[in-house]
Amino acid sequence: MDVPVTPSLLLVALVLAHAAIHMAFLAPRPPATAGGPEWPFALDRSWILGALGIGRDTAHLLGIVFVALTLSGFAVASIGVFGFGPTALWPAGVTVGALGSLALLLTFFDPLLVLGVAIDLVLLWSVLVAGWPPGGFTGQ
Repeated sequence: MDVPVTPSLLLVALVLAHAAIHMAFLAPRPPATAGGPEWPFALDRSWILGALGIGRDTAHLLGIVFVALTLSGFAVASIGVFGFGPTALWPAGVTVGALGSLALLLTFFDPLLVLGVAIDLVLLWSVLVAGWPPGGFTGQ
């Protein structure tokens, strides 16, 4: 089956790829390499939760909740793009996904994750401020 590549399909692919990288927080940590950076996707070190006296188990559980919010929000947004539900699913899903992602990335912050924070901020701005996409998705 030959599926045409449309702007909507590319957008969904980018949003789902951004969502999928958050699953690295749930993956086993790979072995360290000599001179390489420390694994940035760690639920066992949180600058804010540690300062608040929240234990590792609770922090880990909270991180899993943030990952689930991120994945489900962006999945719902993608469903709205292709007409399997109301197009209002796009802004609602993006908002939930991006806020879940920001909560995760900022709670368990590592400087290597700053690109993810920027992506979330652009997504939130695009749906909440710019009202994008105006008139719904085209080119499907």
